[in-house]
Amino acid sequence: MSLVSTDWLEENIDNVKIIDCSWHMPQSNRNGFEEYTKLHIPNAIFFDLDKNSRLDTDLPHMLTDIDSWEKIISNMGIENSDRIVIYDNSDVISSCRCWYNLIYFGHDPKLVHVLDGGFKKWKKENKSTNDKEVLTKVSTYSCKENTNLVKNKKQIDENIVKNDYNVIDARSRERFEGKVAEPRIGLRSGSIKNSLCLPFIELINEDHTFIAKDKIIEKFKSLNFDHNKNVVFSCGSGVTACVLALAYSLINAKYMPTIYDGSWSEYGKN
Repeated sequence: MSLVSTDWLEENIDNVKIIDCSWHMPQSNRNGFEEYTKLHIPNAIFFDLDKNSRLDTDLPHMLTDIDSWEKIISNMGIENSDRIVIYDNSDVISSCRCWYNLIYFGHDPKLVHVLDGGFKKWKKENKSTNDKEVLTKVSTYSCKENTNLVKNKKQIDENIVKNDYNVIDARSRERFEGKVAEPRIGLRSGSIKNSLCLPFIELINEDHTFIAKDKIIEKFKSLNFDHNKNVVFSCGSGVTACVLALAYSLINAKYMPTIYDGSWSEYGKN
């Protein structure tokens, strides 16, 4: 139940903690927080993907340390026992990255959900919105890192030889094949050796909902990889990799989302 519908959230809106994790590509000239202050789902708390990542690196969206994460989530007033629904107003379904972070830091995966269709679908259905500031009471949140759910560059390089797990890239095929320049400055074009490509956008309908499970199965089957091995997802900066991870969790109940955190922002450095 990684995904919940807009109707489900409307019915359960008073029984869950709601997070707005809207993040936009740098070249989009959009600001997630500014949009949130103008309009959001009632009771939604804003999660700043840039500020709530590791700050002592030039790599975007890297997992922060456990103490910082406990402080971030406690300041949002979230308890370990809370059921959480995350949404976004983004073209890259950025809510999935917050979903991954919460699971990585030990929140019960059964209690962490992404709103299928996000804010766009919610608004289109004329469901309740407002611009009210949400006041939170600081909690005492405790974390436990699932370090097996993240890979670093050294591990990715070792896997090229060992082939212990599959690496699947969420970027466009043009970027994966090195046919177009990367949007971030200072990165070469191309992809990780032996990795596969499944553009995240192929798993998303026009209304920003995920495609049906049988279609997700078809997409992953078309890659012809060894399904007995674990799957690690990569992308440009660790956001859309999580879209694929969530989609894969929908068709594989045992799968725990595993990400190459540095993604191409690290691997593709000139």
